[in-house]
Amino acid sequence: MKKNLLTAFLMAVCVLGLLVLTRSKAAETITLHTFEYATIRWGGRDNTHAIRPGGKVEFVGSQLAGIKRPDRTDDRAFYMNIVMNALAKEGYEFSGMDNDEIVMRRPVTR
Repeated sequence: MKKNLLTAFLMAVCVLGLLVLTRSKAAETITLHTFEYATIRWGGRDNTHAIRPGGKVEFVGSQLAGIKRPDRTDDRAFYMNIVMNALAKEGYEFSGMDNDEIVMRRPVTR
């Protein structure tokens, strides 16, 4: 009788131990990511501008004037690509586009 009681007790302890081991997990650190957005607006080579997250508007036409466009390439596609790549170097990624605008975003940990 004592042997059966001892065996049952040990089995109960083992089952409870397994339950605790399978259910216990380390607390995960929750990091909330929000995004900040920049918009590139096409206004011709001389009037194209980037609107930064803080509301600062940066006209990039003067920087684009120094870049030689290959023959038979579309002005808009070529120069918008140049500005997109410049923002990508700052950590932005493509988020969406409209007819004359490209929206870029980057994660910000707060």
